[in-house]
Amino acid sequence: MKNWADVVAFACGLPDVVMAPYYGVPCPKVNNKAFVSPGREAGSFHVATPLEEKVILLYTDPATFWQTAHYERWPGVLVRYAAADTERVRNVIRRAWWDRATKAQHADFGPRP
Repeated sequence: MKNWADVVAFACGLPDVVMAPYYGVPCPKVNNKAFVSPGREAGSFHVATPLEEKVILLYTDPATFWQTAHYERWPGVLVRYAAADTERVRNVIRRAWWDRATKAQHADFGPRP
């Protein structure tokens, strides 16, 4: 994913995703909950992730996943565009979607990626 448009295109391909305002910016949402957003840092976007997974992402791939002081203790991580492991980034986005999906959506989609 080279830019925000690529992130939006991928996220909107997930079930029941709509674009809706999130802090005044159109973002992909499922069940009225944003799971990715442009972030506040140039060259990166934000993806929601549980804190325990965030620690793993920051430790195992700091070239892709990072944070600023603004995002510390927040259940989300910044992701640099054009990351080498695109499939890993896609899975992080899929998990963020799944974490906001309903039980019925889980049943249709399958287990958490």
